[in-house]
Amino acid sequence: MLPQLVALSLSIAVLGAVWAFLALGPLGAYVLVWAGFIAWGCFFHTGGDQKALIKTICGNVYGVIIGWIALLLVVKIGGGVLIVNAIIVGVTVFFLVIVAKIDQLSAVPANVYGYAAIVAYSLHEKGVAAATPDMVGTGPLENLTSPSINNPLVKLIISMVIGAIAGYISGQLAGALTKKA
Repeated sequence: MLPQLVALSLSIAVLGAVWAFLALGPLGAYVLVWAGFIAWGCFFHTGGDQKALIKTICGNVYGVIIGWIALLLVVKIGGGVLIVNAIIVGVTVFFLVIVAKIDQLSAVPANVYGYAAIVAYSLHEKGVAAATPDMVGTGPLENLTSPSINNPLVKLIISMVIGAIAGYISGQLAGALTKKA
């Protein structure tokens, strides 16, 4: 039997190494290691139990979707006009919080983490614009509507759901390591 903190530290260390190996290696084209860790931390911040898993996944996914909508609006109608883009952010962020009466979306930080993750990834991951209008560019902003893993909506949702599940598994493993035989 291990002390609770040691068991949790050990389970997160081992599973974190597995996640890093997978996300930076064989799954590297499909997931973002840092987004998974954000969701993992969110799981524990939200309570570290089964209810937290639901709130983390729902909140992160909801935030990613609202952030994706904001990005679409910025790209399609914002046109680089600062005040228009600021209004788009303000309106979409309103929807991150107003849903807090819904139990699954009541962990507002989870919603914000999803929103922030997709916006950060999409604005800071450089891409190459399409050479012709019928082509798709290589960056997240160029792939907002692409039906592929290159769409930041898809990549962030997959990464954050896996991260939340990894958090849950690490909590369960830590619980097993603290129980008497």
